[in-house]
Amino acid sequence: MPSPSGAAPEPLAARPSSFARVSLAVMTSSSQANLLGNIHGGEVVKLADSTAGAVAQRHSGGPAVTAALDEMVFLRPVHVGDIVRTVAQVNWAGRSSMEIGVRVEAQPWNDPSAGGLHVASAYFVFVAVDADGRSRDVPPLDPETDEDRRRQREAEIRRAHRLARRTEIEEGRRGVPS
Repeated sequence: MPSPSGAAPEPLAARPSSFARVSLAVMTSSSQANLLGNIHGGEVVKLADSTAGAVAQRHSGGPAVTAALDEMVFLRPVHVGDIVRTVAQVNWAGRSSMEIGVRVEAQPWNDPSAGGLHVASAYFVFVAVDADGRSRDVPPLDPETDEDRRRQREAEIRRAHRLARRTEIEEGRRGVPS
């Protein structure tokens, strides 16, 4: 978008992976339990989405909305009373979208010696929006570690798969053979 003077806007400065990293924690309760007595998966998704949203807001410097839940994998049940902790960071940033990776861990409320158990992982796609709800540019990501570079590489693979899947579906709807 050109500036009021008509000149091209200044490019946004890259932000390091650690810039927007967020961790949230909650204690679960029986009101969140499913029929099996475990915490409902939707509650875990909601917490992961909230954490990812905070990361997207921080990285982009303004409002960002969930565009896709690319993947959510549940590894173990979360029990009533567990302390659930989420840790999230930007894995990849494009022009206006970002992939946010979220790790979910649970710890029994009554056992401080028990380490956090990895119970779920998720990958959300967020789009930064302006006051009118239109997409806006986000800063590039500057991966700091080999782990950050691995996350970025894997996010690019997930993005390529999303785009290829969408193209194939759209072509199929138009009657174009794949």
